[in-house]
Amino acid sequence: MISLTVNGRKRNFKGPPFKRLIDVLREDFGLTGTKEGCGEGECGACTVLVDGKPAASCLIPICQMAGRRIETVESLGPPGRLSPLQRSFQEHAGTQCGFCAPGLLMTASRLKETGADAVRVGLSGHLCRCTGYMHIVESVTKATRPRRKR
Repeated sequence: MISLTVNGRKRNFKGPPFKRLIDVLREDFGLTGTKEGCGEGECGACTVLVDGKPAASCLIPICQMAGRRIETVESLGPPGRLSPLQRSFQEHAGTQCGFCAPGLLMTASRLKETGADAVRVGLSGHLCRCTGYMHIVESVTKATRPRRKR
């Protein structure tokens, strides 16, 4: 049995040790927010956080996740109570078809520098077929910009 923490909840997996993390999340734990794009770790669609760092869940066998902390897009905010980053993607058209959005959101949630150039570099491992990335960069920079006090 493999024990891990997913979105703050202790979980156990009994099954093939080399089953991919993305498949365990979607099929065994019912967390379908994480999407599979290329299956080769090149597109960023399947990005989750492993111990706080972005990782391609399509490349990781579940046996390597024992004792680790995994966060999926479901950890950011439920429908009706979206996180500021999710709201910004919604308000600034950072999401179009939505397929790449979960991975983008997970990586963006950990960007330390949030100027437009830093966001472009930080998200460079993500492919989006719908946009020219302008709205995605705007969504991240607007969500992370310090708020002015009134």
